[in-house]
Amino acid sequence: MTLIATDASSFRLLPLRFMRLPEMHAQDVLITSETGEYLFVSDLQLQALVDKQIPPEMPLYKDLLARHFIYEPGRHDPMPEMAAQYRSRKDFLFQGPALHIFVVTLRCNHTCQYCQVSRAPMAGAGHDLSEADARAAVDRVFESNAQALTVEFQGGEPLLAFERIQQIVEWVEARNLVEQRNVQFVVTTTLHHLTDEILDFAKHHQIQFSTSLDGPAALHNANRPTPSRDSYERTLEGVRRVREHMGHDAVSALTTLTARSLESPRAIIDEYVKQGFTSIALRPLSPYGFATRSAQRLDYPMERFVAFYKEALAYLLEINQQGVYLSESYTTLLLRNVLTPFASGYVDLRSPTGAGTGALVYNYDGYVYPSDEARMLLEMGEDGLRLGTVHQPLGDLLRSPVMEVLLASGVAEALPGCSDCALVPYCGADPVEHFARQGDPIGHRALSSFCTKNLGLLQHLFTQLRDGDDDDQRVFLSWLNRRAYSDVHLAGYRG
Repeated sequence: MTLIATDASSFRLLPLRFMRLPEMHAQDVLITSETGEYLFVSDLQLQALVDKQIPPEMPLYKDLLARHFIYEPGRHDPMPEMAAQYRSRKDFLFQGPALHIFVVTLRCNHTCQYCQVSRAPMAGAGHDLSEADARAAVDRVFESNAQALTVEFQGGEPLLAFERIQQIVEWVEARNLVEQRNVQFVVTTTLHHLTDEILDFAKHHQIQFSTSLDGPAALHNANRPTPSRDSYERTLEGVRRVREHMGHDAVSALTTLTARSLESPRAIIDEYVKQGFTSIALRPLSPYGFATRSAQRLDYPMERFVAFYKEALAYLLEINQQGVYLSESYTTLLLRNVLTPFASGYVDLRSPTGAGTGALVYNYDGYVYPSDEARMLLEMGEDGLRLGTVHQPLGDLLRSPVMEVLLASGVAEALPGCSDCALVPYCGADPVEHFARQGDPIGHRALSSFCTKNLGLLQHLFTQLRDGDDDDQRVFLSWLNRRAYSDVHLAGYRG
């Protein structure tokens, strides 16, 4: 498409969105382009932009031109560049599901207050993934055209069904001798049931472990109780064994934040530093499973989480500048969406939705779900988000009526409340969460916890990018590049 105008000396506007940031500042308006580039301007500058009254000799003019807010007809056609940027940002659309979650059992020894799954007793029968269903699910994995595949094992406590994990890993690796994909294995586990056999197998097959650490002992044991009342101690013993056997980076951890957790951001972060982790994932409670039944005791308004996050992020910036590398996982995902032309790949931040298109869950009962959250709704008595069974071809699963509904309500750029939001290039739609909380996959954005969280976090992040000093910018770039703060010397791209 060629852009032509009779007056080659004037500029024309390209699609843009704008938003006033909450903190008062001379440059308090954030403008974003269709391709996800951004700039901070004043009210007067925004008005001049809309009125096309910005002289070409002004530095602002050059910034607007370079970041695709304006173009000069007859001089430069921005469409090829913008198309390439947009294609990079939406590259996930050209791939099939890359994350494949196998729920190998519901059995578990924990009684976590916020558990999202209706766990089964340790010795319970009928709660494990069958061999036939597991083998069929492996076939579905390789029907995806994604070149990079993550096979994740969940529960319950997946190590209680370790034989099934062994089988699936061996089947995947045998199949991959022909397929030649880049496959990563992850086990999400408490680490309480590790054995030397499990560790030897994991080391041989380069399996990563992901566990939960909710903070210091008192907090972790309160959130994640076991009959022996030593969940914290056993988790740290598992971390020690994995690191000793497989290396320090073979295990990662995340925390789920209850109302009690929000009182202790520094203590939680200090615990991760103490245990030698290099990343922390600060996750609010989810609206699924047992978590809803405990909501009165554990839950909180999303605004409280945003306030917690701001305090935690300030502390993380402080300790990173002191030489301790500890990144916050969700912040890093948002930074990738904001500061690079590529999407983070995180399913919840995709538009169109990543549920089904980016991830699939093979449940212990042989049914297939478009996301882990959709599977958890089953435990609340809601099975309406099933795609089908593991014995149906992937194409049939992705053409299911459920996927039609999710895709129709999963394009953020077309949703009321999102289509004109300046943050939409960096956010997602997440119809499953809106269905869980509001009974409608589109939902009302003004009442959406998903929107409250991402609006609060992204606005704060943009404020930090605008107002933060060079030291703060260096920390953010160190997280993006997974390098030590001392190795980052330039502040980078600032609006």
